[in-house]
Amino acid sequence: MREPDLDELAAELAEFAPPAKRVGRSAREERVMAGFEEIQRFTERHRRVPQHGDEYDIFERLYAVRLERLRALAEYRALLEPLDHHGLLAEAASVAAVAAESIDLDELAAELAGVAEADDLTRLRHVRAHADKRAAEEVADRKPCAEFERFRPLFARVQADLKTGLRQSQPITAGRRAIEAGDFFILDGITLYVAEVGEPLKMTAREVDRRLRLIFANGTESNLLLRSLQRAFYDDRAARRLVSPNSGQLSLGGEWEADDVESGTIYVLRSLSDHPYVAQHRELIHKIGVTGGKVESRIANAEQEATYLLAQVEVVASYRLAGINRTKTENLLHRLFAPARLKITINDRFGHPVQPQEWFLVPLFVLDEAVERMKDGTIINYLYDPKAARLKAI
Repeated sequence: MREPDLDELAAELAEFAPPAKRVGRSAREERVMAGFEEIQRFTERHRRVPQHGDEYDIFERLYAVRLERLRALAEYRALLEPLDHHGLLAEAASVAAVAAESIDLDELAAELAGVAEADDLTRLRHVRAHADKRAAEEVADRKPCAEFERFRPLFARVQADLKTGLRQSQPITAGRRAIEAGDFFILDGITLYVAEVGEPLKMTAREVDRRLRLIFANGTESNLLLRSLQRAFYDDRAARRLVSPNSGQLSLGGEWEADDVESGTIYVLRSLSDHPYVAQHRELIHKIGVTGGKVESRIANAEQEATYLLAQVEVVASYRLAGINRTKTENLLHRLFAPARLKITINDRFGHPVQPQEWFLVPLFVLDEAVERMKDGTIINYLYDPKAARLKAI
């Protein structure tokens, strides 16, 4: 019997040997693994998974999109699960948006490669996905405003108006997101001014947008699209509209819009007191106040209250407010006419001496002018001259 040839035996046994383990991975797999590890490093650094939403950095939103894609790809699950130290693949994920679009594995690998090759989150390549482009549009790079000195006085004026009550910050509700040139808003804690509203841009068959020029109080500007700014208002719960004094917030008996937010009423009263001094100067002495309710209810018991000189009063003028702080408005008017405050002492119904503080020796036409100047925002440039009985420019 012939001795078995070792080479032949090895060849026969080779047919039953398990397949040789594959060493190394394809370039595509390596790129996907490197990209996934970068997402994991983000999770470790920030102690949370990447999130969607305009309030987050665009690069974080890109990670969130790519993580959703990886969760949706069964082909890569076996590859990545051994690396998944944070359970990112196991978490429930909303993949409806991803499933709706075709996922190109090579494109995904290329995008993840861009993440892996970046030195940090500020260098990102291959931003191709529709969601990524939309995110980039909404973030809209800001740049220094070369002519900011021209706009600086506008921001200073807005701050002054807020302090005096001529402006009021209001939440931006769903029905009041109109954006016009000249509007002021607060977004992400920064005051912005809508300097320009461009011509209509047809985005789709049903959607029309406009390009804006936005100036920010920190000296930068942006050319965000109008709809993108509206979405930003929706996402920022702290966003506010700084109500303009030129847009009818202070109504002087004109048309009252259905969606105006009424803040109260400035009222001017004349006393029917028989006090000798009051009777002598009745046409000149007026009480100025602001109320959030009905003026008639406020003065119903005037003859019982020292603040009304213990006498009945008549309403000689009233101005409805919208979007203006009542307390600040009243304080502003009282400071303006302080030089003409009526100095009178009367005894209240308990016999205690009282000096009412809301009566002034001011003609009614001057009060009308003051309210008009509050409406156009010029009131801060005037003082009341009691000798000349008129407002004087500072």
